[in-house]
Amino acid sequence: MNRYREVGLDSRSGMLIKTEAPLSKGEVRCVKRSELIEALAGDLPDGTIRLGCRVLYVETDPVTSFPVLQLSNGSTLKAKVLIGCDGVNSVVLDYLEMNPTMVSYTSAVRGFTSYPAGHKFDNVFAITKANGVILGWVPVNDNLVYWFITRLWTSQDSTISRDQELIRMLSLQSIQNFPAEMTEMIKRSDKSSLSSMRFRYRAPWDLLYGRFRKGTVTVAGDALHAMSPFIGQGGSASLEDSIVLARCLSKKLSEVTEEGEGSCRRKYEEALANYVEERRMRLLGLSVLSYVLNKLNEGPCTVVKIVCVLILIVFFRDRIAHTAFDCGQL
Repeated sequence: MNRYREVGLDSRSGMLIKTEAPLSKGEVRCVKRSELIEALAGDLPDGTIRLGCRVLYVETDPVTSFPVLQLSNGSTLKAKVLIGCDGVNSVVLDYLEMNPTMVSYTSAVRGFTSYPAGHKFDNVFAITKANGVILGWVPVNDNLVYWFITRLWTSQDSTISRDQELIRMLSLQSIQNFPAEMTEMIKRSDKSSLSSMRFRYRAPWDLLYGRFRKGTVTVAGDALHAMSPFIGQGGSASLEDSIVLARCLSKKLSEVTEEGEGSCRRKYEEALANYVEERRMRLLGLSVLSYVLNKLNEGPCTVVKIVCVLILIVFFRDRIAHTAFDCGQL
């Protein structure tokens, strides 16, 4: 797919306003996270992935200066390079002494709806807006549709995250004035797929000035650049991280000419330093755009809204330019 469609309700006239625009400069596909993880994991050598090894904390080996991970089963793991990809509550972030992520006033419900006989949705990414609620959906294939609902967070949301039937009920309440086909999609959703969460994000100024590396330790993915999903680039940015990181490590390790841990450690540090600096401005741009759109969605005061619109006009006139970024080859 390559089209984006938006239907909004004008609060003054009550009329539906429809707009359609390119979604990307190329083709876009919706991929289930679990299937992407399985595809990536399936290409790794046997024994690469260990399950059930929760990391409690990270410390530095006083002799080698390499990181040491304390695991929940009581064992330790010594690593030459540590890359924290453990999300917004990253233990590695604590080791790096980075600022914690910030909490948004917006929450979201996500789910999948199966249509065994096939659905009738167009092959576009579509959203409908009304009364501060956004309902979006995108076909995964001819028989499966991914959808989400975003709205302002309420204290009630903190109690429903583990009750999937309650998640569905409250979701239907929030879109009760939406078209019948939309409410039917939520009613028919796969209960096991439903999840509710409050958005968390890393402030743009943290990405600009933050230190994402200490020795041979760094972070990637949401641990580094958690952002609200209004530009749909969180997963893509994480894949970019992996490509840039692999390229930086490969290049520096090929320069090792001396034997010994000291020589290797310096090259590891140089590689991670290059990775951090190469990613900083790309991630800053994504973070600012996501932050501004999130603020607009939260319905801020008029002054804040004007500032956000001006930022979009000045710096993000091309609304899909961020989708055409080329992080290079391995």
